[in-house]
Amino acid sequence: MNESPHGSSAITRLVESFHRLPGIGPKSAQRLAYHVLRAPEEEARALAEALLDVKQRAVLCGACQQISDTDPCAVCDDSRRDHTVICVVEEPLDLVAIERTNGYHGLYHVLHGAISPADGVGPEDLKISELLARLRRNEGDDSDDVTEVIVATNPNLEGEATAMYLARLLEPLGVQVTRLARGLPAGADLEYVDNVTLERALAFRQSVE
Repeated sequence: MNESPHGSSAITRLVESFHRLPGIGPKSAQRLAYHVLRAPEEEARALAEALLDVKQRAVLCGACQQISDTDPCAVCDDSRRDHTVICVVEEPLDLVAIERTNGYHGLYHVLHGAISPADGVGPEDLKISELLARLRRNEGDDSDDVTEVIVATNPNLEGEATAMYLARLLEPLGVQVTRLARGLPAGADLEYVDNVTLERALAFRQSVE
């Protein structure tokens, strides 16, 4: 049996756990593990408790599908927001990115992905049926009747395919479907776009044709 280079099965498990996180390579995983090892016990305990707490308390908002610790989430429950506009994003981090601009005050819907046949992800794997049900529930309520859906999927192949699919589904429902303006660089992810570019893309959104 090969001996672990870290000399401890506990450390090896921790390194491997960090390595499984997105964007964390082997060296970064090792640095994080040894940081935890050297940290005071209180700091390590706080990290462990925070991880357990978020797993136990996190839920999907029944309306927008955002990850939250309340249902409905704070955004959906805010009466000051414009309930006639829904911005559809791929991931929860995209919602966070748009909120940072302070330029959008409507509601959201999180798909939790994009259509990608190459990765085996189809429309049925996304929160699309929840969006349709949400729009149909609003019909007949003049105060909260959704008049516009902003499709804010990423400007890449998967995002464009998802936007076109949504446009075809939403057209019969009588809502205006718009897309973020082309100020966004092709192939970019919303969570990495600067606030000014994202705010302008929202302000100059276009109809989906």
